[in-house]
Amino acid sequence: MPATKSSTKAPCHTTPKNVVQPHKTSLLKRINRIEGQVRGIGKMVEGDRYCMDILTQISAIRSALDATAIQILEDHTRGCVSGAIQSGKGDAAIAELISVVKKFAR
Repeated sequence: MPATKSSTKAPCHTTPKNVVQPHKTSLLKRINRIEGQVRGIGKMVEGDRYCMDILTQISAIRSALDATAIQILEDHTRGCVSGAIQSGKGDAAIAELISVVKKFAR
């Protein structure tokens, strides 16, 4: 499921560990689906399924995780980073954003 463009801002609080996720319901659905896919791979391995079928499922999980990460990244940028820039603390927020984006660059 591709990330959708949204003008919804993720409300960021003073402590980075307390953030309200604006797409919480859809994110949790995605994560639950991913969990099911991972369990399915375990059953495929236990059942000695064809390697290519397992690899196909792993690829699907990677795509689902990437889409989930992009949605969270978009929410963070529109909310936390935007708010930090408006409050004059943009440099630190942008540095943090760039740092996490580098982790996803392949």
